[in-house]
Amino acid sequence: MVWESSGGYGESAVRRYPLGARQPEGQAALPADLFGEGICPVGDQMWQLTWRERVALRWDAWSLELVETIPFNREGWGICAADGMVLTSDGTSELISRDPGTLAPLGRIEVRCDGERVTELNDLEWAGGRVWANLLGKRYLVGIDPGSGEVTDIVDAKAVMERHWGDPEAVLNGVAALPGPEEFLLTGKNWRSMYHVRLAEDRVPEEPAQLIG
Repeated sequence: MVWESSGGYGESAVRRYPLGARQPEGQAALPADLFGEGICPVGDQMWQLTWRERVALRWDAWSLELVETIPFNREGWGICAADGMVLTSDGTSELISRDPGTLAPLGRIEVRCDGERVTELNDLEWAGGRVWANLLGKRYLVGIDPGSGEVTDIVDAKAVMERHWGDPEAVLNGVAALPGPEEFLLTGKNWRSMYHVRLAEDRVPEEPAQLIG
């Protein structure tokens, strides 16, 4: 089963459907003044962030009924459940650890690669003891040690990057872990497909400095 969040003012929604199905089993629209962003299951419920509205929504994951809307203290980009806490991103180099029940901030993780800050941290996922994040506007995923904030893995996702000529918004923007070891679903804004991938060990990309800035 897949849960999906889509964005856009007047277009944002959450959906639930069996993987590969063309039609959702359930869906719910957000108010037109909210721009939906990352989602994260916590038990039988699901958090959804909003982009600039500084609120978060709690949904019943199966009925997709809205349980509550709460204040949120940053822009909302990505969110994932990670080892008893929730982590969120806001497009900077920081990840914020939060209480999974209230989203109250608990701490801050500064993400770095070879001593330099890694910005544009976007969608998040937790797998194999690491936080996985896509970098907005780039074709890379990074694996992050949540204790140190250091990037431990750099993944070149060029093989699944869709080409959408004339649509600068059609960027990599969706990461979900699958049960298999180091297997993920990847997708992006306005993409036509999801891609089932398995990470393969290779050399570091030729220009890791592209991650920095």
